[in-house]
Amino acid sequence: MNILEKIITTKRKEVAERKQQITINQLEQSPFYCRSVISMVESLRSKAPFAIIAEFKRRSPSKGDIFAGAEVEPIVKGYAKAGCAGISILTDETYFGGHLNDLMEARTYVQVPLLRKEFIIDEFQILEAKAAGADLILLIAEVLTEKEVLRLAEFSQGLGLEVLLEMHTESQIDKINDYVNIVGINNRNLKTFEVDLEASIRLLHKLNGKYLRVSESGLSDPANVIKLADAGFDGFLVGENFMKSHRPGEACSAFIQDLLNYQKMKP
Repeated sequence: MNILEKIITTKRKEVAERKQQITINQLEQSPFYCRSVISMVESLRSKAPFAIIAEFKRRSPSKGDIFAGAEVEPIVKGYAKAGCAGISILTDETYFGGHLNDLMEARTYVQVPLLRKEFIIDEFQILEAKAAGADLILLIAEVLTEKEVLRLAEFSQGLGLEVLLEMHTESQIDKINDYVNIVGINNRNLKTFEVDLEASIRLLHKLNGKYLRVSESGLSDPANVIKLADAGFDGFLVGENFMKSHRPGEACSAFIQDLLNYQKMKP
C-alpha cells in the first residue's frame, strides 16, 4: 500500500467518525456557512502573471515535520500582507499535522480566498469546508473516479464553493467537468512523491484553455515559476518553501519580489 492509499484508508475512517460527532444541521449553523465566498478565480486573474497561493502546513508524509509549531494567525496574516492570491490550509491531521480549526481560525484573520486542502472523498467534508469558511475545495483526480469528481464538484458549486481539481497524469484529463473552476497540475507524483516540472508542462499543453491552470508542489526557485508561467500556468501553489523558513510571510514576500525582479530582467 503506497502513501496515498494509506491516507485514503485513514480518511474513510475519519469521515465516518466525524459524521457520528456532528450533524449537517450543526454545520449549517456555523457563522461562516452563509457568508459570501471570495473567488479564487478572480484573485488569480488579478494577480497575474505571478499569482501565488501560499500554503499553511506543518508536516508532510515525505518530509516529516516542516514547521511543527506553526501558528495560524501570524502566518496567514503574513501571507496576506505579502500579496498572495490565496491561501491553502492543510486540514489533514494524521499525515500533515493540520486541523479543520486551522481553516476556521484563518478565516477570522484574513480576507483572501481560502482553499481547504484535504483528501475529499465525501460531501460531508465539503459541508465542513463551507462551515469553516473555505472559498474553494480541492478534489484529487488520483483518488476519485470520473463520476465521483462530477458528483462532488457539482455539490460544491451548489454551496457556492469553487473547485480546484488536481491531477498528475494525462489519463486524468477526462475527469475535468463543467463544475471545475481551476485545474491544478501537481509536479509531485502522489505515489512516489518525486517532482518533475517537465512532465507538468507536457500535461499543461494537453489541457483545454477554458480553465485556469495552477502548478503545485516543488516550487522553491523563482526561475522555475517564471518558466512555468511562460509555459502557460496561471497560478502557483507554494507551501514547503515558505513554511520551512519559519518566517513564511517574509519568505512569501521575498519570493514574490524575486519573481517581479526576474520579470524586469527578461529581454
